[in-house]
Amino acid sequence: MKNNFKKIYKIDEIVHDPKVTFMRVCKGQTMFDQNPLFIPGPTNIPDRLRQAMDVQTRDHRSPDFVDLMVPVQTGVKEVFGTESARILFFPASGTGGWEAAIANTLSAGDKVLMARNGVFSHRWIDLCQRHGLEVQVIECIWGNGVPADRIEAALAADVEKQIKAVLITHNETATGVRSDIAAIRGALDNASHPALLFVDCVSSLASMPFLMDAWGVDIAVAGSQKGFMLATGMAILAVSEKALDAMEQARLPRTFFDFKDMIKANDAGCYPYTPPMNLITGLQESLKMLGEEGLDNVYARHFRLAEGVRRAVAAWGLELVASSPDLYSDTVSAIMTPRGFDSNLLTQHAFSGYGVSFGVGLGELNGKVFRIGHLGSLTDVMVLSGLATIEMAMADLDYPVELGCGVAAAQSYFRQSRIGADRLAA
Repeated sequence: MKNNFKKIYKIDEIVHDPKVTFMRVCKGQTMFDQNPLFIPGPTNIPDRLRQAMDVQTRDHRSPDFVDLMVPVQTGVKEVFGTESARILFFPASGTGGWEAAIANTLSAGDKVLMARNGVFSHRWIDLCQRHGLEVQVIECIWGNGVPADRIEAALAADVEKQIKAVLITHNETATGVRSDIAAIRGALDNASHPALLFVDCVSSLASMPFLMDAWGVDIAVAGSQKGFMLATGMAILAVSEKALDAMEQARLPRTFFDFKDMIKANDAGCYPYTPPMNLITGLQESLKMLGEEGLDNVYARHFRLAEGVRRAVAAWGLELVASSPDLYSDTVSAIMTPRGFDSNLLTQHAFSGYGVSFGVGLGELNGKVFRIGHLGSLTDVMVLSGLATIEMAMADLDYPVELGCGVAAAQSYFRQSRIGADRLAA
């Protein structure tokens, strides 16, 4: 296809090229600063949380630090769906949470079981291999969830119980696929296998239901920058007693991510090193916001926003990467572009022409898929603006899409779902 978007415009030039959409090229900035993000994280930060994170330095060794830390850790338990797990905060992204999970519970040479069904499960596999773990990989077609039957078969075949942990990505952000963690727990139980169960819920927690205790999860890894709507920089882990017991035999090296150091300091009302104070303060306010909306309502909102996007995708005549409706993620939709269209050009044009970010295709989906993130601080109206933007970008690039059809489909769904909710409330 011919690319019409490589012309370089001068500073302060008024652009009248209809393929660029009328805009002024400004030095170092545009009027785009307040446009919402439609990537699957980091997510939009509400002003209320931006203000909550804008705090003066305080002494994390002072007696009142515990007054901040303990209630926040307690509040996070409800979001994880646990009463018994230990909540730990590390100054890191979700990747740091992955590393903390394995470094505190496993030893070099230990065997772990993982399914590779997207970029983020692939990266967790790579992290384990770099730490000297033996990874038994179940290869999956991207677009499918983690196959519980194949997990069970692998565990049943492990008669000597050499597999120490099963690692699962709950919501694979690259493909927009949600896996069934309850079914994975069933696989472990059916095989009578003692392996630990670790779950990456970075892009699902505080957006979709997560039931750590009911699902028998031993370590759940999340982050501050997605459903909690905060800045990136804090890995949030929930750790079971079984996982804490495994620390006694674990021999992988850890210092910064040592659970024992963190627990000892937290029990004394402090932190083993300088904490991300602004993020802990922000998380305190985030929990208030989630509580005011109600977690069930938060999950219902995410489903409604996701379904609106899915209706738009169907109206465009495009397809999701997720292979069946039971796998659809409520936080991100990965959408396949028509044959002959480069999805990278689409996301680049949406950003350069309209100042709005959409997710690119990752790994083997690079150039074939664009992603719409619909999680965190978003409303029906904000999602409609994103759908309108990507429609305009597709029309600019001559996609076989009728301008307005996706927006209309989402509008119709949002209206009807809200009318139904209003009637139920009445």
